[in-house]
Amino acid sequence: MLTEKFFVIAQAVHEGTLWLLILLSVFSIAFIIERYFSLSTVSRKSLAMNKQLQETLQSNNLKDIEDLSRDKESIEGRALSYGIRHSKEHGSKGLEEVFDSYSQLERQKLERRLGFLATVGSNAPFIGLLGTVFGIMDAFHGLATSSGEIQAVLIGISNALVATAAGLLVAIPAVVAYNYFQRRVRTILQNLESTKSICVAYAKAFKP
Repeated sequence: MLTEKFFVIAQAVHEGTLWLLILLSVFSIAFIIERYFSLSTVSRKSLAMNKQLQETLQSNNLKDIEDLSRDKESIEGRALSYGIRHSKEHGSKGLEEVFDSYSQLERQKLERRLGFLATVGSNAPFIGLLGTVFGIMDAFHGLATSSGEIQAVLIGISNALVATAAGLLVAIPAVVAYNYFQRRVRTILQNLESTKSICVAYAKAFKP
């Protein structure tokens, strides 16, 4: 009796995993599109600010940093505005901690929804495999209770393998997108780290 109930559950789970994978794919695609445009905008502004900082270093005129700090559209510009305000009030003391705190807050924004993509990428294949296992169980159970036609079990197994394929199709784009977005986040944070060094140099050169 318990075994029969388990096979009934197996059939429901097999279909349920497919619907779950479809739902995960919809959310993954939506988050990938949102993160792509969001991080592209941040990266573009960060790259432009990084070029301006390099020109400032080449001109050897740290006072130009005050002009760059008026750019509130980029992460680096906002960081410079906080850093310069802190340096004018307190000098270089505690300035690195201010930048580190700001960097952590920005990291949380930049990595938003990336945890979901990582989770989907690592678990979707297992969800698909679970659906395949239950689908194969249901196929062989159907063969045992039918007249023994091999076509029935072959159709059941082919349908069961759909779950594994679906799991891989959901996982692969999520993993690729996660790794791509992580590289972009690291680049932005590296630019922010360079901005911190320049701001510290500014604070030490122009004491209040």
